[in-house]
Amino acid sequence: MNRSGAATGVVDEACDAALARTNEAREFGGRHELPRDQLAIRATALREPHVQAITVRIRRPALPGGLTQMDVVWAEISQSLALTIELASLTTVILLLIGVPLAWWLARSKTFAGEAVATLIALPLVLPPTALGFCVLVLLGPHGPGGVLASFWGERTLAFTFAGIVVGSVLSALPLVVQPIRNAFVAIGDFPLETTGRVSPLYAFIAITAPLARLEFVKAAVVGFSHTIGTFGVVMMIGGNIPGRTKVLSAYVVDYVQASRWREASVVAGGMVMFAFATIFTLALIDRHCARRGT
Repeated sequence: MNRSGAATGVVDEACDAALARTNEAREFGGRHELPRDQLAIRATALREPHVQAITVRIRRPALPGGLTQMDVVWAEISQSLALTIELASLTTVILLLIGVPLAWWLARSKTFAGEAVATLIALPLVLPPTALGFCVLVLLGPHGPGGVLASFWGERTLAFTFAGIVVGSVLSALPLVVQPIRNAFVAIGDFPLETTGRVSPLYAFIAITAPLARLEFVKAAVVGFSHTIGTFGVVMMIGGNIPGRTKVLSAYVVDYVQASRWREASVVAGGMVMFAFATIFTLALIDRHCARRGT
């Protein structure tokens, strides 16, 4: 084989390898440039230094009759959207069940242990989501508490399961729920206990404290729900982005960008921006309502 034929063979081999790594581009169209360094090294070995890179253009196939690009995007993300809403709803319920009594205890605690617990709860505000996800992944793995818990129903681990990403989402959003409710309880003070005489603290909490702080409960629920809708790093580390099981809506933005599907990425990201705006606007309305009522 002459030099020209050898160079052509190397180029063909590099093209095949590149196309094998871009299945999504073959499906939906796009542009892929072969690795310049690998091709240049092979070409230099063949004394063909002018061969630097090759660009493969892939033709976008026509959509079936009557379908639009939005129909295709919706078909892809509908399952993840339903899973994300289910995850956010369950996470919000758990956050309130755990966060309200925890905030009540922290508001009344005057000990060093209380501040240590508050610091642990606030760690997700500072830790990178991937670092938090890794720590939770280890705890949920076969050799952690999650593995022991999963063994009761015949599983080896809670990692890469829906239950696992629920745990990660709860831990990630917990400080956003606990802190505002704790502040509300601190502002209310011991007034409920002083005015109810000999009744139990539980009755005072249910009858007086909880109604006074009800709007903070609503705000915390909105923040917890919206935060879970947009979470990605923690869920990615714990769940592994398994379609239909752990792949949430925000993962599609990354997938579409990596596949150079900018229009689809813009649709998903734009929808999440509108949702975030609606969330913040709702919180502003609640604050305005609180200011008018003086609560």
